[in-house]
Amino acid sequence: MDSEQKTFSNRERLDQLRREINYHNYRYHVLDDPIISDYEYDRLVIELNRIEAEHPDWITPDSPSQRAGAAPVDKFIKVSHPAPILSLSNAFDEAGVRAWYERLLRIDDRVAKADYIVEPKIDGLTVVLHYQDGVFVLGATRGDGIVGEDITANLRTIRTLPLKIPVSDEGPPPPASLVVRGEAFIPINEFQELNKRLEEAGQRTYLNPRNTAAGSLRQLDPSLTATRPLTLLNYAIVSQDGKNGSIFATESEMLDYLCRLGFPVVDATHCSDLESAIQASHNLSNRRDQLQYEADGAVIKINNIALAADLGFIGKDPRGSLAYKFPAREVTTKLLEIVVNVGRTGVLTPNAVLEPINIGGVIVRRATLHNFDFIAEKDIRIGDRVAVKRAGDVIPYVIGPVVAARTGEERPYNPPTTCPDCGQAVEHLEGEVYWYCVNTACPAQLIRNVEHFVSRGAMDIVGLGIKIVEQLVENGLVHDIADLYSVHREDLLKLEGFADKKADNLLAAIEQSRNRPLDRLIAALGIHGVGEVMATDLATYYHDLDEITAATADELMSIEGIGPNIAQAIVDWVIRPANLHVLEKLRAAGVWPVAESKDQKPSSPQTLKDMTFVVTGTLPSFTRDAVKEFIENHGGKVIDSISKKTSYLILGESPGSKFEKARSLGIPALDEDGLRRLAAEN
Repeated sequence: MDSEQKTFSNRERLDQLRREINYHNYRYHVLDDPIISDYEYDRLVIELNRIEAEHPDWITPDSPSQRAGAAPVDKFIKVSHPAPILSLSNAFDEAGVRAWYERLLRIDDRVAKADYIVEPKIDGLTVVLHYQDGVFVLGATRGDGIVGEDITANLRTIRTLPLKIPVSDEGPPPPASLVVRGEAFIPINEFQELNKRLEEAGQRTYLNPRNTAAGSLRQLDPSLTATRPLTLLNYAIVSQDGKNGSIFATESEMLDYLCRLGFPVVDATHCSDLESAIQASHNLSNRRDQLQYEADGAVIKINNIALAADLGFIGKDPRGSLAYKFPAREVTTKLLEIVVNVGRTGVLTPNAVLEPINIGGVIVRRATLHNFDFIAEKDIRIGDRVAVKRAGDVIPYVIGPVVAARTGEERPYNPPTTCPDCGQAVEHLEGEVYWYCVNTACPAQLIRNVEHFVSRGAMDIVGLGIKIVEQLVENGLVHDIADLYSVHREDLLKLEGFADKKADNLLAAIEQSRNRPLDRLIAALGIHGVGEVMATDLATYYHDLDEITAATADELMSIEGIGPNIAQAIVDWVIRPANLHVLEKLRAAGVWPVAESKDQKPSSPQTLKDMTFVVTGTLPSFTRDAVKEFIENHGGKVIDSISKKTSYLILGESPGSKFEKARSLGIPALDEDGLRRLAAEN
């Protein structure tokens, strides 16, 4: 045989080997029905590798040899999806599912006659698979739903993924272009075997299949991915022949089509009505431990694809599908200790230190106790055996104590009287759930306090964003809000990213803020319950901060809008020695504004008195601060959220969700001209 005939023969044999190996992969990994032994399979692979080694230019992306991946890449390439890869809204009980159905029925009465399919919600990694003329050419992660990461080389290592859609007399011909959505995961038994092998080898084991699968597909070296027992199930067509979405009438037809093309698909149950879909979801939940994969819920889909599309979306979620989440896993373990964290807003939060316990594949050592009232109501004691859940399979929290397991050695818990970070007395107002540290110089909340102090609605120090605030605090230049006025140019120039111009601009902005009016400084102090509106009220009644620090709770409550809790919060703040020290530092720095006399009459007629307003969108000539000032000068109040008590919505261009809520509540809307007329006419 001459060299040309041998080359031709090898090429034919290579094509034959690829067809045979892909077919046997399908029989083994998809159908679980192999027709040759492992030995025979290995011999075919060895021959394939030999021919490709002799002719590397013959290697193609759909070759089974490419499943082991290529050389590591420096980084993942970003991939734009042909259509949004959306998530689903959730329901956690039957009432939530029925409420979803009722919402759909109000939108489209065809929902009353709809049928459904129910699929397992596999806890894996969403992948988007691209085919051209039947050949797998690109695979990506979901990413943010619009743009994902190119993990093509890693996906080729998954043996259940068709590298080439087979052409047969029984199946349909592959479309010119096809994009399929699926879920990559590690089967539970394979995961257990993987951990067993790692443990025997003295290596670190993995906690759960989902994270292991996701990490495996994000390896930069596909050969490492190939060592992980990944598999794949598919459930949607993203686009076909350039058209987004499925070209089929029903989800059932689409899944059948994918199956006939050779794709492994999810096990879907067809249901004639909603009640059948709910029952199918319960059946799936009851079989949860028998599934080959981790599943955290059932996906209920309207079977009619056109109807589902007509229902549209709410935010990022398609209305025609719903994730009915399975109950969270629950375990019991010992409560070793209760520790308190101080949040950036000064809220003290109790957390449980637990005897480590595995919940759904995650080792849990800490869990939230919600708040101190919860501890008291449940009579949770240190040393108790407690029931713990992972809410939504993510956030662990304590449900309550197992009282029957008590030995008598458990210790009751009392909330702290001082802040664990700064040692200052904490505040707890009657009727409120939370306990607060109100020390404005508390290290745990210093960055947040400074960030609030410099914000636009407070002292408005332009250019002093959160990153610079963090630099100032972390480098020891600022220990409280008053220290901003003692920062020097040479201090700033030592910080990363600062040069002469940036330092000068920031110092100029700080200097300019010394002249802010009293209400802005009051709002900037961050007193619990005292926002911009309340600060304006206080500045109307008091001449300066000296008068406010001398005020009693009873005096403060004489001001309209100030109740006992806010009055007490103001008194608690101003009696703290650390806070008084900060005020003295502000006075020394020249930051001590004086308001107009409290007896002076407002300059504008109070035509908007007793009215409340919410502003949304962009107004032609008013900034947010300016429209707020206009309304308040005429006696009205500006609030942040819509309620039945709101008088008017001030509506500008590009309004947000407040507009829809106002319409649903029947709140009248005014544009800028309407607001001016209202203020002039009343």
